[in-house]
Amino acid sequence: MENIIIIEALKDLSQIEYNIQEMVALCEAAGGNVVGFCTQLIKTITPSTYIGKGKADEVKSLVEDKGADLCVFDGELSPSQTLNLSDVIGIPVITKTNLILDIFANRAQSSEGKVLVELAQLKYLYPRLKGKGDSLSRLGAGIGTRGPGETKLETDRRHIRSRILALEKELEKIRSRRKFEYSRRHKNNVKTVALVGYTNVGKSTILNLLCKSDVLQKNMLFATLDTASKKAYVNGNTIVFIDTVGFIRELPDELLEAFKSTLECIKEADLVLNVADGSSDWNKQFEITQKILLSLDCTAQIIKVLNKCDLLKDEYVSSDVIKISAKQKEGIDNLKDNILDALSLK
Repeated sequence: MENIIIIEALKDLSQIEYNIQEMVALCEAAGGNVVGFCTQLIKTITPSTYIGKGKADEVKSLVEDKGADLCVFDGELSPSQTLNLSDVIGIPVITKTNLILDIFANRAQSSEGKVLVELAQLKYLYPRLKGKGDSLSRLGAGIGTRGPGETKLETDRRHIRSRILALEKELEKIRSRRKFEYSRRHKNNVKTVALVGYTNVGKSTILNLLCKSDVLQKNMLFATLDTASKKAYVNGNTIVFIDTVGFIRELPDELLEAFKSTLECIKEADLVLNVADGSSDWNKQFEITQKILLSLDCTAQIIKVLNKCDLLKDEYVSSDVIKISAKQKEGIDNLKDNILDALSLK
């Protein structure tokens, strides 16, 4: 298990606690152990290292004091900034995107999931190999290096491009199959409900409860990557519920683009459940998910669902939010009633 230092460089410190909690959860999901973090309020970006020299030296001291093996930067760095920062600090530095890609590579199970992950990795790495790409080969083994071998990528850019094209063709075939499934459901007048939201808010638990299924559910970010479709019979009506890959703050464009084929079910759904976690900053989660839904041109009706309401602190929740606890099986009948109302099935 690698010991990790988290580097937070922000222009606004109001979200610092939320950001650090998320980054700690991501590092743990990747199998790392967070031993410390460094924060800096950024007024001017230092071109060579992003953070200032004084802060970089502070991170180096913290690394030596805590015996860290890896630094994870919450944000994006250019290849040269990554290399320079690694040189100053003395250990490898990776970004949040590297971390998420690593988790995805380790979790992908289905053939579709593996295609999506590889495509996201290659699309993220390819532009960063133009110029000073040697920074990528210096990461060594461990968190942030799973997937395509960086040295191979540097020496064969044409192979990467052709591989990206081949993967995109595979995804096009997947999209065609999905479109056939959607058209068949519409023809048979089967209603579909997509569960979307921040990762680890309990979407899989809700799906299992509504559909009496056994989709993997685990208290971990990105526990599942594959889209799961399950049938449920609600008051005599057949409804297909679709669990989607979880979102996250500032989801990198490469990941969102690569997973659009699985997220197309959101656009085709008759109803979307925007699920948030009552034990966390659920207003922020609703906001993040809503932005992503807008970017996907989602036009379906949306119901906000606040899960884990048994852990909710004493705070105001607007009346348009359905409060449930899937684990405690609370509020499920009310959720079903609202789904039937929205689908005009009552």
